Amino acid sequence: MASHLKAYTSDNGPLILDGGLATQLEAQGAHLQGDPLWSARLLQTNPQAIRDAHYRFLLSGADVVTTATYQASIPGFIRHMDVSSESARELLMSGVQLAKDSVRRFVSDGRPTEQRRPLVAGSVGPYGAFLHNGSEYTGAYAEEMSVEDLKVWHRSQVECLAAAGADLIAFETIPSLKEASALVELLREFPNSKAWLSFSCKDGRCISDGSPFTDAVQIANRSTQLVAVGVNCCCPAFVEPLLDYAGSLLSPDMSWVVYPNSGEEWDTQQGWLKSGKTSASIAELCNTWMNQGASLIGGCCRVSPAHIAEIRRQLRGSDASRASALQLD
Repeated sequence: MASHLKAYTSDNGPLILDGGLATQLEAQGAHLQGDPLWSARLLQTNPQAIRDAHYRFLLSGADVVTTATYQASIPGFIRHMDVSSESARELLMSGVQLAKDSVRRFVSDGRPTEQRRPLVAGSVGPYGAFLHNGSEYTGAYAEEMSVEDLKVWHRSQVECLAAAGADLIAFETIPSLKEASALVELLREFPNSKAWLSFSCKDGRCISDGSPFTDAVQIANRSTQLVAVGVNCCCPAFVEPLLDYAGSLLSPDMSWVVYPNSGEEWDTQQGWLKSGKTSASIAELCNTWMNQGASLIGGCCRVSPAHIAEIRRQLRGSDASRASALQLD
């Protein structure tokens, strides 16, 4: 898969990921802030809104759409929706089906100009997302949990997403080396699944728990099923130094995956803060990341379909053909 990915991107440029799903859902009128299930709530209450958001990102030029399951879990659905374990599993799996519905609509509308279909990435957020206390940006919970504990927690998520037919598993916003190790080990239990592993980072050298990004990349190198390793949900300015810092360690069988936030800062009390400082946007920086070897580039929180369209213009130039995503063998 990794070699196939590199062959594809060498001809057509990086795969374009989508942006902030919650950002688009809120633009469509959803009220998500403060909800312990975040976008995953809509899997039950408004699945059509999720289909529409995926479709909007596909129209903007995304080659990959990511499911609304970042904050989804069996215990979370049982606790916050008062549903059975079986219903919770069905809800988690429905995230993949909704994304596939949007891809089918996109293809049936005659949007792609090639024979390749966009990919669906099944989102798996960190354990801290379930805690709903901002700890996905610190990884503090990992001190109290073993690798086996974290594998047990994530197993049902990966199982549901794989069973529902996600093209890739997206391990996202991972803040600690321990959780990364758990996910790499867990992935081996699903030998037919491919994935990317993406870390939340506190600066241009370290992931959120303070460990060097170089150590994170070395953990990713243990897996033959990972197609990419990288960073998401961080400031765009951190990306170039992070990739430079660990560039010599990246396995030749893997690529970089990069999808930072808009550059705004998140405050747990006040929400998104717009500082007076001006920072370079993803669209301004994405060619640099491509030159550093990034083969999957997109955005995370506060990145809209309009931003994704601009990223595509930057990376694909005036090429009007819509290079949809590669077929997975």
